[in-house]
Amino acid sequence: MELTRELIKKLPKTDLHLHLDGSIRIETLIELAKDQGVQLPSYTVEGLKETVFKENYRDLEEYLQGFGYTCAVMRTKENIQRIAYELAVDNQNEGVRYIEVRYAPQLHAGGEMSMLDTIEAVNYGLNKAKQEFNNRPQVISRAEPSFEYGIIVCAMRYFNKHFSPYYNDIVSVHSFSDEDKIFGLASLQVVGAAVKARREMDLPVVGIDLAGPEKGNPPIHHRDAYMLAQRNFLNKTVHAGEAYGPESIFQAITELGAGRIGHGTSLFKPDAITDTSIVNRELYVNDLVQFIANRRITMEVCLTSNMQTDPSLKRLEDHPFQKMLENKLSCSICTDNRTVSHTTVTDEIFKAVQAFNLTLNDVKTLMVYGFKRSFFPAAYRNKRTYVRENMEYFEKVVNESK
Repeated sequence: MELTRELIKKLPKTDLHLHLDGSIRIETLIELAKDQGVQLPSYTVEGLKETVFKENYRDLEEYLQGFGYTCAVMRTKENIQRIAYELAVDNQNEGVRYIEVRYAPQLHAGGEMSMLDTIEAVNYGLNKAKQEFNNRPQVISRAEPSFEYGIIVCAMRYFNKHFSPYYNDIVSVHSFSDEDKIFGLASLQVVGAAVKARREMDLPVVGIDLAGPEKGNPPIHHRDAYMLAQRNFLNKTVHAGEAYGPESIFQAITELGAGRIGHGTSLFKPDAITDTSIVNRELYVNDLVQFIANRRITMEVCLTSNMQTDPSLKRLEDHPFQKMLENKLSCSICTDNRTVSHTTVTDEIFKAVQAFNLTLNDVKTLMVYGFKRSFFPAAYRNKRTYVRENMEYFEKVVNESK
């Protein structure tokens, strides 16, 4: 059976690595920027696609420039609610049934808006879209699976006072402390907010993430925050192996207890290892791969994003996703940033099908991993039922397309 883009769009999908501030509609960004006096390089969709949100980027630094504009319009609860709502709708419109939206509350907090306010705002927008979708007759009748979501809060490996009003405050208050201690303290604060949002406010905060530049910012500085998350049963994922060697992935798993890894593109690169105590680099990589496979640690694969930020990847076929498949790793196809990377979940899966000759069974396996390895915000028995409903719908769509 031919795996067309149209068929993939109809299939029930997930997105487990989805940044809110990288997935704003460009039309919405323009409107909000005009309302709030935020300067943009252009005030047309075409102009911003030429200057900011490009098909291809020179390097990671250019890729990240767009976040300065998106974050600038995400400083009010109303704006965050709208952006979260529209993101959920965009996913629903292409058959995505479950998303985990991640963002850094401290990038948007400050002034009269607390971290908890930002979490409430994200949840409000996502829940509004969920309720609208799940009130459709075909969902109520259980002819189709419902739309669900979880929220992941991001701590930052590195920041300075210019990142946001919140970061300015925390840097100013701790002006005589070492940077590493400030970074760790900020992570503790964001986990504390996540725990309160989940325990006392009953919001679907399902996990903690660590983002930001890996080099020079080891995960050990955030261990206390991750242990606090673990004591409160928050799931854990970490951006690792994206811009640093395989040992960064190992540290994320062993020091922070990560159950999923964001990107992990350096996993099969022994030459990227910088730890001089590792003598046999090939053996280290092989052992690490087996370590990940045995523990079913899931790789959050973001093909387009990686191609845009990693100059060493000349063709999609060169992406380590192929080796992940060969080594039977648990993988889930994700977008990373829908707007910044000009992509959708449908696009990402279709690209994978074409580049790596995936079969229908391969795609089904990837989608099963997406649902099963999600940080689903309900009881495990409910999660199992939800996974089964989506896989039954998968088969229904395939049969109707024959």
